[in-house]
Amino acid sequence: MRIIDEQGNTVPIGETGEVAIRSPGIVQGYWQNDVETKNAIVDGELRTGDVGFMDKAGWLYLIDRKKDLIIASGYKVWPREVEDTLYQHSAVREVAVVGVADEYRGESVKAFVSLKSSTHTNEKELIDFCRDKLAAYKRPSFVDILDELPKSPSGKILRRELR
Repeated sequence: MRIIDEQGNTVPIGETGEVAIRSPGIVQGYWQNDVETKNAIVDGELRTGDVGFMDKAGWLYLIDRKKDLIIASGYKVWPREVEDTLYQHSAVREVAVVGVADEYRGESVKAFVSLKSSTHTNEKELIDFCRDKLAAYKRPSFVDILDELPKSPSGKILRRELR
């Protein structure tokens, strides 16, 4: 296992990149999908689509999924960082962050939030909550408050449905 940059080069310990793994037990390819197989398996190594870093002891820390990266005004925004910040708000039960098209910035940050029972907040309060905790380009420009966030049968929040 190694962490790689966009060109497939190993990055130094502590730097962020895509997780790549090589093993006899790794999948041979996607079923009847040569295009995805070619994109994911390069020289026998699986490019997982997970983004993370390794520490000096060899521990792997996952940050997010590569496909979920938001590029706002040329800056990288990982949804997980924004979500972790919003989870600190006392009214937030669940949150999912996605990028939405923005003519000026390329993408803007949008959060979908469900609230804990017997609590109340609004879009402005949640955006203001992030003001001192996140850089301006990482703060949500939009917040939708929903009763429930869409989930898979296993309970995973489905960002693709929110997009």
